[in-house]
Amino acid sequence: MSREEVNSIFEIADNLKEGKEELTLREHSVISLFFQYPSVRTRSAFEAAATQLGSSSIYISGNTSQLESGELPSDIAKALSGYCDFIVARMLKHQDLAKMAEGASVPLINGMTDLEHPTQALSDLYTIRMYKGNLKNVKLAFMGDITSNVANSLMLFGSRLGMEIALVGPKEMIPNSIYFNKSREYGTLDTFASLDEGLEDADIVYTDTFSGMGKSNPDEGRLKSLSQYRLTNEAMQKADPDALVMHCLPVHRGVEVDADVIDGPKSIIWQQAKNKMLLAKAILLYLSKGR
Repeated sequence: MSREEVNSIFEIADNLKEGKEELTLREHSVISLFFQYPSVRTRSAFEAAATQLGSSSIYISGNTSQLESGELPSDIAKALSGYCDFIVARMLKHQDLAKMAEGASVPLINGMTDLEHPTQALSDLYTIRMYKGNLKNVKLAFMGDITSNVANSLMLFGSRLGMEIALVGPKEMIPNSIYFNKSREYGTLDTFASLDEGLEDADIVYTDTFSGMGKSNPDEGRLKSLSQYRLTNEAMQKADPDALVMHCLPVHRGVEVDADVIDGPKSIIWQQAKNKMLLAKAILLYLSKGR
């Protein structure tokens, strides 16, 4: 997405928040939520957004579809395009999402894959913009699993919008080279193993679950590697005095972040979660205007 496209979505979100935007999609429009991988927030955000915009939604889980029995993702998307006006797909493999996009004749929204989580990144950056006034020259330090899908999307969107991105994690964790190199074309991005160096002057300190996609808990080796990157009040002292704390949820208190940080005065985690529905609305409205 271009900077202009992102800003257009943000403008719609602003108008929604201020009551200036039309709050409806086309009458009787339907949104298909095809979720191979379960979700609480992304699913709820889009279902609530659809309802509040006067639309309805259909939820299809991975184990109730024929994807597992060999049906092609592109064929599923072709069929769903005949029933629905939008598809939100949450897939284990990014390549399967790309195949769905080939078959879809309606807008297909990436609800998360193993490589990306763009709707999460959009709502996160909108939240930062709310608190900081703009994104240009704001430093975001992503701490912990710097190979994650959320890290990929944040570095790509953030650098394109003028932010400075610091990836702070274990030396053995190497960020995805495609996302890393593309982000560096747009702006300032670097990796740090040291908390002192990576968190220095950070305006936003962001962390994510240590478990990795598809796992409820991190394995012992992974946890040992990441344990020194747990977000604590002591770690926050290394950032800018006005730095804010973010986490995309679900959160494991005491694992990747301490409870007193989550519930402390610098945390904007719950506003961050709330904004997912606002941005879901803005994305749907933006896409509907192009049809």
